[in-house]
Amino acid sequence: MTQPLVLSAFTATTALGVGNAPLLAALQGGTSGLKPCDFETARIATWIGEVPGLDGVQLPHELAAYDCRNNRLALLGLLADGFGQAARAAIARHGADRVALILGTSTSGILSAEAAYRERDADGALPAWFDYRATHNTGALVSFVRDGLGLRGPAFTISTACSSSAKAFAAADRMISAGLADAAIVGGVDSLCLTTLYGFSSLELTSPEPCRPGDAHRQGLSIGEAAAFALLERADAAPAQPGPRIVLAGWGESSDAHHMSAPHPDGRGARAAMVQALQRAALSPHDIGYINLHGTATPANDLSEGRGVAAVFADHPDVPSSSTKGMMGHTLGAAGAVEAVVSALALQHGLLPASVGLQTPDPAIPLNIVSVPQRLPSLRHVLSNSFGFGGSNASLVLSRREVA
Repeated sequence: MTQPLVLSAFTATTALGVGNAPLLAALQGGTSGLKPCDFETARIATWIGEVPGLDGVQLPHELAAYDCRNNRLALLGLLADGFGQAARAAIARHGADRVALILGTSTSGILSAEAAYRERDADGALPAWFDYRATHNTGALVSFVRDGLGLRGPAFTISTACSSSAKAFAAADRMISAGLADAAIVGGVDSLCLTTLYGFSSLELTSPEPCRPGDAHRQGLSIGEAAAFALLERADAAPAQPGPRIVLAGWGESSDAHHMSAPHPDGRGARAAMVQALQRAALSPHDIGYINLHGTATPANDLSEGRGVAAVFADHPDVPSSSTKGMMGHTLGAAGAVEAVVSALALQHGLLPASVGLQTPDPAIPLNIVSVPQRLPSLRHVLSNSFGFGGSNASLVLSRREVA
């Protein structure tokens, strides 16, 4: 990286609540927002992370064509923590054609298509109200946010399963470094739908209890939904802020292509992404004070990631690590951006989040997993992992930099 990008603004809306305040409170208190599944018509014995108040959100009239659960969630997220105002201020500074928009999602507004298919007529035709381009289409999310903010610069969606919105940070750095943009709005939005709930259930990956990342008796994941955004700018172009800045210090990407859904058992692709991120940040494993694990609580994922982390951090085996998915569920395409916000909050507040739900650490996972929230005011560098189906991996290094 030529110059670390500053996170001038960031926000996350999850099952814990709207914006950073409820998320921070949960990180500090080790609480969870998961609940038994009662979503739509799903009849699955599992737990989910549903965003409170989302059903009452309405899109403005001029954006009504985009109406679907995913875009309503995006709007809710944009309005939190003054992020929309920060984005518009950046557009005013740089110009609408010089701010890139890069967002991740896995299923976009597919829930609208699911509802439409239930209303097919006798000939199989979909109802007139269904607009694939503005809802179900993977690009609908970016189109909605782009129109809502009045952006005219580069804009695209990344859909690489659970690494989608982490890869958005890497793509933004490349775009700004190449001179194609002066700033970037990045993030991810994924909402609950029947496709993911029944899909993961059919793979026998959903847990009948709140998920327990890293636990010896973990039974699978809990599906969640979230919207998370960050504004990335060069330090010399970002507005002055009191206190230390959070920067994207490094990133790494890899594709191990081991299996269509299962990760490589030894975490080879994960190792490659982590090593790249450390190298770009010009840091050693000893510099990392906390690892935000992908930690989905499936047997294969946690074991594979544990082996990968242990290999990279062989000379620093006591580095604290945890997964926060026991608090809000696995938010799929939004997970990378959510975990980046978690990492930023941990750096801001000198906090080590806990792996909520952990009861008996798995002895096969050789990591120092945090079981209760802890204070660490000296925290300066965090590594955050996001690994997707098909071996699409991304790791980010976020750092706290004091301002002279």
